[in-house]
Amino acid sequence: MPLGHGDEPDALLARLGWDVLRVRDVMRHLIDRHVLTMTFLVAPSLTKPWTVEPLTTQVPSPGNHVHVNHGNQVNEGVAESDASWGGALRHQRVAAYAVVTSTRGFLMTQFSDRTGAEGQWGLPGGGLEEDEAPDRAVVREVWEESGQVIELRELVLIATSRWIGLAPGGQLEDYHAVRVIYRAYCPEPTEPVVHDVGGTTASAAWLLPADLDLLALTPGWRSILREVTRLDAGGTGVSGVVMTPDESDRPDDHHHDTDADDPARPEP
Repeated sequence: MPLGHGDEPDALLARLGWDVLRVRDVMRHLIDRHVLTMTFLVAPSLTKPWTVEPLTTQVPSPGNHVHVNHGNQVNEGVAESDASWGGALRHQRVAAYAVVTSTRGFLMTQFSDRTGAEGQWGLPGGGLEEDEAPDRAVVREVWEESGQVIELRELVLIATSRWIGLAPGGQLEDYHAVRVIYRAYCPEPTEPVVHDVGGTTASAAWLLPADLDLLALTPGWRSILREVTRLDAGGTGVSGVVMTPDESDRPDDHHHDTDADDPARPEP
């Protein structure tokens, strides 16, 4: 089934009577390389399927597609649209990030003055290049932003956020961020070096867990790290997918957190 603009995967599946237990994988289609398929482990919901309609309607376009897969059935459809809705230009973007650990702690990256979140910190990662799989994208992005070579572990979260507000160019934009979050390990940590000089990453650092509470993290990334920690501790929540936007994910904060490789976009 299609992940429509503004849709959240767990809400989309809940409307069909499924509870999300965890995300299993996100893969490029072997033939249609512009298609991404997300697969979730689900269980029948004990409550009545949702009847709430998506926030926006789907408008087909030749852009990237995102499919949501449950069980053995795959239903295909268009997820991204360049069409306007209520005067706002729609933009759905998929990016991949990693919670990277090593004997030196957590790897974090600091945003440069090219972003709307200068001096704040988040997770290493960024947007997928054309036809690039998320797992390859995150390995590339971590090296570009920190010089660290990582071993990718499991896919842990799909986090989504949506903004409607003015883009830096002045265009009213309806922006849907889809973030693929992995765990990763760095077996040979070194002093971080930013290879993408002049980009949106000012610096990178290894930080001890206790230091994260004092770090100027963007609210979105603090929420994601909190959810990953909950999963590590064996949380009892039904869904392993972060879907509820942070309080900061509102139009007034449209430019507070700029995407690491797309300065015109909000959250990294």
